[in-house]
Amino acid sequence: MAFQAKFSNEDLISFLTKNDTVKEVTSKQINEAAAHFDVQVQSVTKRVNKLKEFRKVTRGKWTLTVAEALEKNYSAPSAQPVQSLNLIPDTDDHFVKFGNFNDIRKIIKSKVFYPAFITGLSGNGKTFSVEQACAQTKREFIRVNITIETDEDDLIGGFRLVNGSTVWHNGPVVEALERGAVLLLDEIDLASNKILCLQSILEGKGVFLKKIGRHVLPAKGFNVIATANTKGKGSDDGRFIGTNVLNEAFLERFPVTFEQSYPSVSIEQKILEKECEDIPFCKHLVDWADIIRKTFFDGGVDEIISTRRLVHIVRAYAIWGDKLKAIQVCLNRFDDETKSAFLDLYDKVDADVDLKSEDAN
Repeated sequence: MAFQAKFSNEDLISFLTKNDTVKEVTSKQINEAAAHFDVQVQSVTKRVNKLKEFRKVTRGKWTLTVAEALEKNYSAPSAQPVQSLNLIPDTDDHFVKFGNFNDIRKIIKSKVFYPAFITGLSGNGKTFSVEQACAQTKREFIRVNITIETDEDDLIGGFRLVNGSTVWHNGPVVEALERGAVLLLDEIDLASNKILCLQSILEGKGVFLKKIGRHVLPAKGFNVIATANTKGKGSDDGRFIGTNVLNEAFLERFPVTFEQSYPSVSIEQKILEKECEDIPFCKHLVDWADIIRKTFFDGGVDEIISTRRLVHIVRAYAIWGDKLKAIQVCLNRFDDETKSAFLDLYDKVDADVDLKSEDAN
């Protein structure tokens, strides 16, 4: 009668690695395996020495090979499971649509894979409009803030240490791919050439996770939208320090580019009135900002008042109830000359504000 082993190689590997924290095998575990399978210790030792999944370190000690370690890690739970989370953003009652919002909303609502690039000066609602387009269309939204340090591990994913074990953790890009979510790459022009790991994703082909040997294809509805202060050509005037020249092949993978301007005077006033009940104050602020912007585009000043900064001012007014103080604390980020010029201009726009007031500070 032919000899039959009492246990298979798979049975032995499963027994020796049944604890997810196991990274090596010792003589103690060999003895336990021999007792479990009712065989001699020498039989288990010989089998382990022949297995490609283990590498002998020293007498009575073996470690998992890289391939087996990866397989164990991938089969372990995710470091941060998010499938149960609701990633649809809340509708914001303060949002006022303008500019490219309807076009962005149509792209998102269509669920067609059609990457879009949105460029425009800081604080003009680029990110907020994408978020609210997802809120209105009930689409899941994943935002990634890009920096010069952002790399493949941050975007695609990698191994993380969880409870003593190394487990695979999906990055935001893979999560968006699998969920069919809208992926927002915020401030994309701050990225280094490491962003090129997204090339195949921007072609709609998904991504191959080489660390775990898995190909992730995009679920229906997945799309990529990028926002930036520049068009990916850097900032010559120094206003956006840190922005980089993006690879031309990378930029070509965005079929459309939307240029986002600041809202019109009437729209901007509606935005502020959502935040503040003092309508004359909102009107004065909008007129003031409009004059500054026109002067900026004519080359008369080097700074600009964004819609975001106007919102900061009315929120400051809601806290202190003092118009001048609200404006001053929100202008303190500028140099003294610019701050003084902007305050003097506001004094001309709003006769109710007294720059000489002792309560201004």
